[in-house]
Amino acid sequence: AGGAGRRGTGPGSGPGRKLNIGVDIIQHGVEGLVYLLTESSKLMISEVDFQDSINVLGFSDELNKSLLQLYLDNRKEIRSILGELAPRLPSYHSLEWRLDVQLASRSLRQQIKPAVTMKLHLNQNEDQTAQVLQTDPATLLHLIQQLEQALGEMKMNHCRRIVRNMK
Repeated sequence: AGGAGRRGTGPGSGPGRKLNIGVDIIQHGVEGLVYLLTESSKLMISEVDFQDSINVLGFSDELNKSLLQLYLDNRKEIRSILGELAPRLPSYHSLEWRLDVQLASRSLRQQIKPAVTMKLHLNQNEDQTAQVLQTDPATLLHLIQQLEQALGEMKMNHCRRIVRNMK
């Protein structure tokens, strides 16, 4: 793909010569168009929101209508392709846990050292994996508080809107 994608787009040949436009300008234009279409498709924005987004770019009404039609004709296919390219993340299957407490050691007779050991079972592409994690109770409590805070934020309207648009 090295130079093949640039053939015919320079100022000395093809569209670049006809319009007297450099390769970089054409490349940036194509990249901007790709970004506009992928992000709009990813968020499944409405026709009105898409029009509002492109109206601020200062294009002619005819070009805005062409971009809108291009978006409407291709957004489902773009979303499908983006879905295939997305990484497949592992999902939760089960959790085993154990509380270990060291009451003393040879050097310290009055030592109490608690530790929580967890075995997290995950599913990924029909395979099952396990991760063993160990932490102290204070860190575990902090992690729980952070997760509860994140779950609370997911109930806010702003986050719900984002999640709905991601589907």
